[in-house]
Amino acid sequence: MDREYPKHPLVGVGALVWREDRVLLVRRNRPPKQGEWSLPGGMLEVGETLQQGVAREVMEETACAVAVGEIVATIDLITRDEERRVQYHYVLIDLLAEWITGEGRPNDESSDLAWTTLADLAQYNLWSETERVIRLSAEKRTERGA
Repeated sequence: MDREYPKHPLVGVGALVWREDRVLLVRRNRPPKQGEWSLPGGMLEVGETLQQGVAREVMEETACAVAVGEIVATIDLITRDEERRVQYHYVLIDLLAEWITGEGRPNDESSDLAWTTLADLAQYNLWSETERVIRLSAEKRTERGA
């Protein structure tokens, strides 16, 4: 599957993993957003549900087990090159998740990970959509009494 200059949009899943009042972030090792802090996640595989994809990606990227919940947001991530050709095109589906076990460790897809509070999000220089979705997920957790 060609991720760069794809023929069709690719479906990605992201996890808003909460552990008490802290959300899990990873520093990306691959484009797009290489070197930037983001949510754990990746490509949905053929035959798996959104929830299965999120649980698998979080385990692969961080060695944490999670209970996956509802969809928080869908985001279009479209990156164009200098010639305005679509270099990357992802439809990202971000789901709420609660930490179950595992202290977390980065893998080849991520160089670092962090558990952070909403108050400390600014220090991670997040893409505005990532920060918006994190805050939205915090509101959803508050609404349901988490």
